[in-house]
Amino acid sequence: MTSPISRGRRWTAWILSGLVIVFMLFDSITKLFKAGPVVEGTLSLGYAEHHVAVIGVLGLISILLYAFPRTSVLGALLLTAYWGGAIATHVRLDSPLFSHILFSVYLGILAWGGLWLRDETVRNLIPLRKRDY
Repeated sequence: MTSPISRGRRWTAWILSGLVIVFMLFDSITKLFKAGPVVEGTLSLGYAEHHVAVIGVLGLISILLYAFPRTSVLGALLLTAYWGGAIATHVRLDSPLFSHILFSVYLGILAWGGLWLRDETVRNLIPLRKRDY
């Protein structure tokens, strides 16, 4: 049985999730169309040009799964793995901590925070406070 959530919580949840969705859609689509700066950036991270489209497809599949409520938890898990790869890449290159390495962590906090606010199952799996039984 699910309990209804307040209007403010629902709006906050979708704003957090929407920011992630818009960013990742933009990122994935620019990779699929191989925009010049995106290809240059990917090459500078040590990936070959033929990897750009693959990375774009993986990001697009993950964000589409996240965007739909029925598959949002699977999408969040896949996005977390995707962003883990981005973190590993930036750690390997000694990129700046707060602007590069932790950027994926910021996205993860927004994605899981939005999901936590709107999905009771996620709140039960990840309780932020101790329940009194």
